[in-house]
Amino acid sequence: MAGLRAMCATAAPRNVVLGIGDDAAVWRPSRSNLSVITTDALVEDIHFTLTGMSAEDVGHRALAANLSDIAAMGARPVLATIALGVNARSDEAWIRGCYAGMIALAARAGCAIAGGDITRSPVISLAITVVGEVRSSNCKRRDGARPGDIIALTGPLGASRAGLEIVRSHPGRAEEDALAPAVAAFRRPEPRLPEGRWFGASHNVHALMDSSDGLSTDLARMCVASGVGATIDAVPVHAAARAVAALTGDEAESYALDGGEDFELIAAVAPRPFGYLASRFRARFGRDLVRVGTFTAGGGVRHASGTAIVSSGWDHLRT
Repeated sequence: MAGLRAMCATAAPRNVVLGIGDDAAVWRPSRSNLSVITTDALVEDIHFTLTGMSAEDVGHRALAANLSDIAAMGARPVLATIALGVNARSDEAWIRGCYAGMIALAARAGCAIAGGDITRSPVISLAITVVGEVRSSNCKRRDGARPGDIIALTGPLGASRAGLEIVRSHPGRAEEDALAPAVAAFRRPEPRLPEGRWFGASHNVHALMDSSDGLSTDLARMCVASGVGATIDAVPVHAAARAVAALTGDEAESYALDGGEDFELIAAVAPRPFGYLASRFRARFGRDLVRVGTFTAGGGVRHASGTAIVSSGWDHLRT
């Protein structure tokens, strides 16, 4: 579409040699870094809804999901390619708005939108690939957690799932002071890129991943990858999620355990330096590094009471 090339050119870093306009993009990787590549797809009425989100919201949210995966590796994003599926309900103004949402986030993240494709589709969809870079010494994986490590989160959970509930069931209340933060967390989640790079630079952080499918599912995935178990002392629930749960009668903790797409980072931190790391985190980012529990020698995820926590977050293969 005419004009998209000029729109996307505003966020191109120097190592993108050739962006939109040819058969493929050209990128010059840094010789001292590893390349990190992730792909994520968002589909209308599964990951987003046109009735509760602007085109800019949809674009932002789609790119944020991919950038969160880059953050979870301790990396910085370099470029993204976008495959956009459109239909009669996504006219030129909507497409431009969607790209505007992606471009604004990409510019803040230092990530070029270097190419992609637009095609007809029965539903609106975005399939995005992001390439990032990280020093080999700073690359974090999910399989490094050790028994005794502290389970830490970059923030409380459940706001995004709570925001979806407001958008879906109580749209007229979306602007209320107590509920608006949940709606914002659903429409415009913030990938924790600076936090990911900060964790990547610390040898006291043994494993890292993002919370995209709910704490019950994602923490279980980290445990399986690392060959450990986990004990959760307390589930950190966002205040906005509690406000929504009070309105809907839902269990606020379930938003955090099962909701997903908060895009906070889950870190396995060595126990002895945790206090020091937490104080540095607060000084750097202005909020607490949330201690959730401890990784253990046994398998499975449990409450401190001993009750097993069933992995019940989002799973596209579960019906």
